[in-house]
Amino acid sequence: MRLHLLAAASAALLAATSAAAQTPASPPTPAEAKAFVDKAEADLAAFNEYAAKSSWVRATYITEDTQWLEARAGAQQNELATGFAKQAARYDGVAVDPVTARKLKLLKLYLVIPAPDRPGAANEVAQLASRLDSTYSTGKFSYKGKTLNLNDAEDILAHSRDPAELKAVWEGWHSIAPPMKDDYAKLTSLANEGARGLGFKDTGALWRSNYDMDPDAFAAETDRLWKQVEPFYKNLHCYVRARLNAKYGDAVQPRTGPIRADLLGNMWAQAWGNIYDVVAPVGITSS
Repeated sequence: MRLHLLAAASAALLAATSAAAQTPASPPTPAEAKAFVDKAEADLAAFNEYAAKSSWVRATYITEDTQWLEARAGAQQNELATGFAKQAARYDGVAVDPVTARKLKLLKLYLVIPAPDRPGAANEVAQLASRLDSTYSTGKFSYKGKTLNLNDAEDILAHSRDPAELKAVWEGWHSIAPPMKDDYAKLTSLANEGARGLGFKDTGALWRSNYDMDPDAFAAETDRLWKQVEPFYKNLHCYVRARLNAKYGDAVQPRTGPIRADLLGNMWAQAWGNIYDVVAPVGITSS
């Protein structure tokens, strides 16, 4: 009798389960979407304080232990944000208010370096990111018997006018990069995989989606704006190159072609203000 009852109960349970599986879930409501956003916002705010403090400690005291702490916090943060990003997609098409709609979109775009949604991936991404940042922050090289860091190198590039010294220091700082190559390539591959899991072509498309337009439209707009600035930039580049050529000669800075990056007073050649004394128009001095 007991066996018959168990069999009947099992059959009933299987039938109920099968019926439930065939019954479509009711679509989410605007109220549910708002409740989800409110919870996600609160959970991320609470966890981000812990992650930010872990990062501050690692940046201030760079050790194996603090890197481990930051990586652990980063992995948990990535997993949490990835989960919310995937859940946010459930509310696509729901007639929510504009504020909730924007917050749902921002949840999908929350991560700068998204991890793939599989076991261990978030931890690997966090470890790679922490190790790369620490290697960069603690990078050192030797020059004339002294050990220099990035701040030392930047100071020399800003003030020295000896092209041999500028080249040596620029190359010395960049010598810290080769050991970072494999980690960077792996991080890029994982981030692209993570971005595809969130519905983007790659990490670049995810980043370009942060500007309230289609990522391809954003790329087209930046190209359009660059075309407006390009003639001015080419003239500026030509002028600066000519001034550097006049100071250093053809052997250091040729009159045509690219400008040597180490001559521009900035480690990344992204700001040229430090060489104003060299490139200022004749008769004009800095105030």
